[in-house]
Parts: sequence; C-alpha cells; structure tokens
Amino acid sequence: MFENLLQFWKGKDFLKQVLENFKDMLDDTHIMFDSVCKKLINNEEEPELKNNVYSIDRQVNDLQKDIRKRVIEHLSIQPSKDVPICLLLMSVVKDAERLGDYAKNLYEVTTMIDNPLNRERYRELFNNLEEEISELFKETTKAFIESDEAKAAKAWEYKTKISTRCDQTIEKLAKSNLTVNEAVCFTLIARYFKRITAHLTNIATSVILPLTDLDYFDEKRRET
Repeated sequence: MFENLLQFWKGKDFLKQVLENFKDMLDDTHIMFDSVCKKLINNEEEPELKNNVYSIDRQVNDLQKDIRKRVIEHLSIQPSKDVPICLLLMSVVKDAERLGDYAKNLYEVTTMIDNPLNRERYRELFNNLEEEISELFKETTKAFIESDEAKAAKAWEYKTKISTRCDQTIEKLAKSNLTVNEAVCFTLIARYFKRITAHLTNIATSVILPLTDLDYFDEKRRET
C-alpha cells in the first residue's frame, strides 16, 4: 500500500504507538497459538493454560479497542491527514483480534476431546501444519512491520498450501471411520487452522494492496 510504511510513520508519534500496539497483538496471538498447540497436539501441560489463554485474549481485545480509539481521535483532530493508513489499521486490527478468537477456539477443542489427541493420526492428517502456521505468524509480522512485499507474497503461498491441505483433511474426515468425537475435533482443528491462516494472510498482503482490495488478494492475483 505504501512503498515503505516505516518511512511513512517516521516522525508520527501517534502512528508509531499504534504500530507498536498492533505488533503486540500479533506477538500475543502467536504466543496463544503456540501454547494451545503444545497442549492440543503434544498434550504438554502448561500451568494455568486456560487462564493465560483467556487473559491474553482479553489483552488483545483491549489493544484493538485502544487502537480504534486512537485512530478515531486522530481523524477527529486531523480529518484530512493519514486517512489511508488509518483505514488500513482499522481493517487489519480486526484480523488480529480474530486470531485471538480462533486460538481460544483451538483451546476449547482441548476440552472436548474424550482422550488425548492421537498424535500419530494427527500427523497423518496434518503433518506439521501447526509449525507452518507458527512460521506464518513470524512472516506476517515482518511483512507488515517492514512493509516487505516479498514476505507478503510468500504469506500468500503459505495460505494457498495450508488452506488446500485443510480442505483435503476435512474431506478425508467426512469419509473416515473415526469416532464422532475424534472426527468432530479434527474437523474443528482443520477449520480453525484455515481461518487463522486466512487472517494472517489478510494482514500480510495489506502492504501490497489498495484499500479497496483488502482481503481479496486471491482475486487480485487471478486478474494479473
């Protein structure tokens, strides 16, 4: 969207603070995702995991509200300045908030499973998908903060591959002989993985799309 977001933000204290808060949202949701996956997939116990997940989710929500408040106040004082970047932030901050929601949803899957997740069956269905998504968190943060078009495009490649694998997994589960409990839990995992990937990609590709095309990078690529 801008050749260099960091250059655009240079000297703008308001936008610098908002950018720092937004990065905190991405870092916090990444921590949530990794912590939940350790419990969900490897059955690694983390003290106070539930409290930590819900506490971080509330913190992410508060950061979203604070960013929105700052953006609205800034536009109220200077309505003709920084409008594009403010609109961009209002869009991507919602994606970041949704990352927290889906990480929390993944935690809730851990409470639904009758027995610890069958790791061998998980690897057969998902391979190491959680590791790829964790890497996508890192790539997305760098793509946005550094306004890196190459990393933004790479995020899209991640999204395409992960989404396809999640869809294929759901198809396999629909035809499987797994217990209802296992099939439902694995399906939810696939669905939440896919949605987390989509929101991360929305954030990453926002640096190379005009405002009107945010969230539609796939359509933009098909036109070229």
